[in-house]
Amino acid sequence: MNLLQHSVDRVSCHPFPSISREPSRRAASSSISGNGLPPRFPQLSVGRRTSQGPLQWVFPKSEIRRIVQRGISRNSSSGSFLPENELQSPTLLEFVTSERVKVVAMLGLALALCNADRVVMSVAIVPLSKARGWNQSFSGIVQSSFLWGYMMSPIIGGAFVDHYGGKVVMAWGVTLWSLATLLTPWAAETSLLALLTMRVLLGIAEGVALPSMNNMVSRWFPQTERSRAVGITMAGFQLGSAIGLLISPIIMSKAGIFGPFVIFGLFGFLWVLVWLPGTTSTPDKHPQISRYELDYITKGKKPLIRIERDEKSKIMPPLVKLLSRLPTWALISANAMHSWGYFVILTWMPIYFNTVHHVDLRQAAWFSALPWFMMAVLGYAAGAVSDMLIKKGVSVTYTRKIMQTIGFVGPAICLLGLNAAKNPSVASAWLTAALGLSSFSHSGFLVNFQEVAPRYAGVLHGMSNTAGTLAAILGTVGAGFFVQKMGSFRGFILLTSLLYLFCALFWDIFATGEQVEFDAVA
Repeated sequence: MNLLQHSVDRVSCHPFPSISREPSRRAASSSISGNGLPPRFPQLSVGRRTSQGPLQWVFPKSEIRRIVQRGISRNSSSGSFLPENELQSPTLLEFVTSERVKVVAMLGLALALCNADRVVMSVAIVPLSKARGWNQSFSGIVQSSFLWGYMMSPIIGGAFVDHYGGKVVMAWGVTLWSLATLLTPWAAETSLLALLTMRVLLGIAEGVALPSMNNMVSRWFPQTERSRAVGITMAGFQLGSAIGLLISPIIMSKAGIFGPFVIFGLFGFLWVLVWLPGTTSTPDKHPQISRYELDYITKGKKPLIRIERDEKSKIMPPLVKLLSRLPTWALISANAMHSWGYFVILTWMPIYFNTVHHVDLRQAAWFSALPWFMMAVLGYAAGAVSDMLIKKGVSVTYTRKIMQTIGFVGPAICLLGLNAAKNPSVASAWLTAALGLSSFSHSGFLVNFQEVAPRYAGVLHGMSNTAGTLAAILGTVGAGFFVQKMGSFRGFILLTSLLYLFCALFWDIFATGEQVEFDAVA
């Protein structure tokens, strides 16, 4: 309201220039409508003639306020009614119906398909193993083959994202992983080699999903809304797991073991058919975006450093320069720790509850869905709080450190509570809280790539994703050896808690929300 009052007072105190009857001014006067008013303001009162001379235009404050409130300037093709540095924040209705929210909704749906296609095998592996006579060890190899491909593509895929943009790379990624999902039934019936090939292809294609998402969010959202946008997309990512785990058994009961693979694969192709004509790589290329929304997105954005032609042809960035800065290692360590805790908890907790509390939580459907739901809700809430802090003037660096500290210290404390729990209900509550609080990392390291390195954000994200995949494998396998050696899960849970605290400290010391000039490194 202060901004509105300021705009009203300024326009009221400075009436339009006088209109002269000189012949040289005829062209300007011809733009006045028949009722004596400029065409853009037909509803305002007729001007009055002052004692000083010619006619002057008088704009009542109530009329100006009504024009601004109706949003005439926001959709004007000629520019913004308010100065560029005074653009108002959008209302909730404007935000929900904006073109950028449509883009982020499509990204969230893509990540939901990404995770659903990934976890279908977790449901199908039991009947598939019985039908093929596979033992548990070999079943584990089939499931882990996804990670073989997932380790190959993030760095190269991130470089492609930086070079070609998130729209194109995401479209290719969804197409390839949907094809791999759709062909899995054929591969399983053909040979073991064909099945493993499809799983590796699935991992390769899905490795570009998060770098592409980050690229699109950075181009379509101002910095004050990026955390919320990432929260929406990652909510789709988490809900995709819940959907895959809960719906796949139902589909299998109606359409057989391979039913979910066919259905989810076809949905992926449908997504691509909507994505390609309905979105653009940058908002300035979108044919339906309003001038107000475009101004709001681009206001205050720093232009990227112009790349010379001989450098532009190089897709791979200088990896040595990227690895020479501590903010890079802060991002890598954060992604690695997040993946370690995430996969350890979800992989070993059913066995933990069975051995420690003698409860088989795999039979409880709510336990399969509740952690994912909690991560989706708290992840979006963290994004909203993060954006609010930045709008209120809190520095980006401090905001990212707050969110990431909660995302690491919170799970560390919850795991200590899990170790001290005496009954399964209390332990389940601690576990759900640990996974929910870990989603604050989405507003910490996950949104930080574009801020630290806008030119190399894709490959930087790919590097950290590779470290995260290695950490997930190490943590999942290491937990088994640790428990076998020590005879208890409690020691490994304590170790994971301490690692959370150490990585939180490392992040708080070396992370930054400012752009790092990697090209200036010798």
